[in-house]
Amino acid sequence: MSPRLPRVTAAEVIHVLVGLGFSLVRQSGSHKIYKDTAGKRVTVPFHAAKVLHPKVLKRILDDAGLTIEEFARLLKDL
Repeated sequence: MSPRLPRVTAAEVIHVLVGLGFSLVRQSGSHKIYKDTAGKRVTVPFHAAKVLHPKVLKRILDDAGLTIEEFARLLKDL
C-alpha cells in the first residue's frame, strides 16, 4: 500500500522544488512553471494558502520525478 500524500500548500511544494534545483521560468496567470537543468518542467497552481488537491500534488510529484516518500523526506528537511 502506498503512503498517503501530505496536505501541503503550493508555497511548500515550490520550496522543495527550488531546493532540488528547479527555477521559475515563467508564470501564466496563477500557474507557475518551473524547470530544472535536465529540462523537466513542473507546473504549480499557486493560490495563496490553499492546500493542493491530492491529484494535483501527485501530478506535480510525477512531473518532478519524485516519489511520495522522497517528497515527504524533503518536506521534513525544510
